Amino acid sequence: MEMEVALAAFAALSQETRLQVLKHLVRVGPGGTAAGDLATAVGVPGPTLSFHLKELAAAGLVRARRDGRSIFYSADYEGLRALIGFLMADCCAGDPRIVGDFTINKETCDEPSACALPR
Repeated sequence: MEMEVALAAFAALSQETRLQVLKHLVRVGPGGTAAGDLATAVGVPGPTLSFHLKELAAAGLVRARRDGRSIFYSADYEGLRALIGFLMADCCAGDPRIVGDFTINKETCDEPSACALPR
């Protein structure tokens, strides 16, 4: 990940509502959630949510998919992995006792049970 891309992601996450939105999307897992349900969960009106989702998508942290008349949003796990990898690339002089704890396995992270937090 390039520095500019990482900076854009961190800028997007430096706003409280956007951070809440992303945390909620990570919690619900790769299947995502409908826009209306997401607005209710984070307590913001639809137009406000739309603005924040646009910023998160531009930063490569959120994806949208249409299913009929509904739009579902989910965390972009590739983008999140890249951002975490950027942070950890030079961590702790490569000390495996520390770096090993932050390894993200793509195959298991794409499983809802691996990424979704208990409610």
